[in-house]
Amino acid sequence: MSSKQLLQFQTRRHFFRQAGFGIGGMALATLANGTGMAAPLMPRAKRIIYLFMAGAPSQLDLFDYKPALNKYDGEPIPEDFIKGERFAFIKGVPRLLGTPFQFARHGQSGQLMSNLLPGLAKHADDIAIIRSMRTTQFNHAPAQIMMNTGHQIVGRPSMGAWMSYGLGSENRDLPTFVVLLSGENNPDGGKSCWGSGFLPTQHQGVEFRSKGEPVLFVSNPEGIGADVRRQSLDALRDLNMLNREVIGDPEIDTRVAAYEMAYRMQTSVPELTDIASEPAAVHEAYGTRPGQASFANNCLLARRLVERGVRFVQLYHWGWDMHGNGVGVDIPTKLPRLCRETDRPIGALLTDLRQRGLLDDTLVVWGGEFGRTPVNEARNGSKLLGRDHHPRAFTCWMAGGGVRGGAAIGETDDLGYNVITDPVDVHDLHATVLHLMGIDHTRLTYRYQGRDFRLTDVHGKVVTKIIA
Repeated sequence: MSSKQLLQFQTRRHFFRQAGFGIGGMALATLANGTGMAAPLMPRAKRIIYLFMAGAPSQLDLFDYKPALNKYDGEPIPEDFIKGERFAFIKGVPRLLGTPFQFARHGQSGQLMSNLLPGLAKHADDIAIIRSMRTTQFNHAPAQIMMNTGHQIVGRPSMGAWMSYGLGSENRDLPTFVVLLSGENNPDGGKSCWGSGFLPTQHQGVEFRSKGEPVLFVSNPEGIGADVRRQSLDALRDLNMLNREVIGDPEIDTRVAAYEMAYRMQTSVPELTDIASEPAAVHEAYGTRPGQASFANNCLLARRLVERGVRFVQLYHWGWDMHGNGVGVDIPTKLPRLCRETDRPIGALLTDLRQRGLLDDTLVVWGGEFGRTPVNEARNGSKLLGRDHHPRAFTCWMAGGGVRGGAAIGETDDLGYNVITDPVDVHDLHATVLHLMGIDHTRLTYRYQGRDFRLTDVHGKVVTKIIA
């Protein structure tokens, strides 16, 4: 094959990999690079809303109630639990820490939840709680990257990027993968959490904002109208096509597609992000205030996005890191505040999706990057209550999109330290999400640097107990 033919082949193969909007079967059929991949699974969900609580919520104060912790509160933890253990900040032999909050059962399923979550409690029979999550990472940045990409080191595609690559879009005027940020800071893992890695860059998450300009650098500068912008883009496209003919780089197609998407978003995004047009009852339910940056506004915007065909919407709310090493970052003070910020809009989102007939085929996922310890951190002798990072056990929940509502999967020991039944690793969660979206996680691959990569790497099993 001549060098010119090789370049044409590479460019053509790149095009067919990316072609198609919402044609899941055609997109999936190209992923095996001609290896005769089987037809995709029957999807239970069409779209995903992933509520990522960056900083790691305390499962022991929200979902995983342990009476033994309260009974033995303040006593040293048995040495067998921590022998050879590595903590992020704890020194010496820590003391057990019971929860200062009350727990109760909710719904016909009897889901056990903290009184900090009254909004979610109304949906106890809609959610499936996984109390046996575990990860290999105990620092925020690598754990967040691991939770989103399946690997702790930057450079792998995020789950949203894999969804974009595998399933394409249902709306050509909006990105397939949208990211919404709120809270005290951006995620520790940064943009790698929603990056495209080695996939074509058109699959990376696009950040939308609930305050100010919805998408940065999309609006025309002052004095530049739509006609001038269209002429400029046409000229840029022609120049890019000439360049592609010379060097044959498939990323040039991605660049052209990005310009065109930005142009279309100039029309579609302003209407989409104008949440002020929603009825007063909707704002009352979510607790939204148009024009402000908030998790509540982002939840309402997430509903508007999936309603218009966006495939994957991910909300990051940072602030769940509660070490108790200072005033305002202790569990009794900060956790109730974080729950007040998030519980009402999450409950409203689930109600809204249900009323609009969207919950049955929209998968909602909630969780952080790891859990919190069943012992008090007491860093530098602090008397405030806080919990250190804990990768051995944490909780997430899922709803809608083929999930068995009211289910409770997995169990930790009496102190909540280790998982003892139905362990679920990060790759297992990813495999399950892909399965519910109609994708066999072992077949969604991309060849890079001589081998086939996938979101679940060489791991992952579907958590069948969570599926309806």
